[in-house]
Amino acid sequence: MLTWKEETTIHAPIEKVWELFADRNIKRIMPKVEEHTLIEKCEREAGAKHRQKYREGKRVETYIVDTLAYEDQPHSKRKTIRFVLGKAFEITLTFTLVRVDDARTTFIYEGENKGVNFVGRAMLKLGSQKANLKVVREFMALVEQEARK
Repeated sequence: MLTWKEETTIHAPIEKVWELFADRNIKRIMPKVEEHTLIEKCEREAGAKHRQKYREGKRVETYIVDTLAYEDQPHSKRKTIRFVLGKAFEITLTFTLVRVDDARTTFIYEGENKGVNFVGRAMLKLGSQKANLKVVREFMALVEQEARK
């Protein structure tokens, strides 16, 4: 199982950063997502479900994204999602935003990737924590870049 928790300060108001996690903007921070369609409940509540299509090279994976937690307070925001990728990995991601002041937001990105079968567990053991951390930091840099536009 891989886990991570990284934190950075983004020089943008909390509401502007939070908007990037709305359905209509998800492709800005997750460019490999080709489709993100609400199929159950409302996007801004726990229990929402989305069908997502994700491209990795020539392959497109389709899976269901469950929203486990959704909190939208003036000084803090949090969204937790979970999905199973390639029938091999269960991935849980939490995006937390904390207002520092009118112009700065703390962004905390944490997650867990665990193998759900032998193949998934073996691939995670063979994978590199360093490579995973690189992907995490690239995602956080993209969120910051998009928030500062």
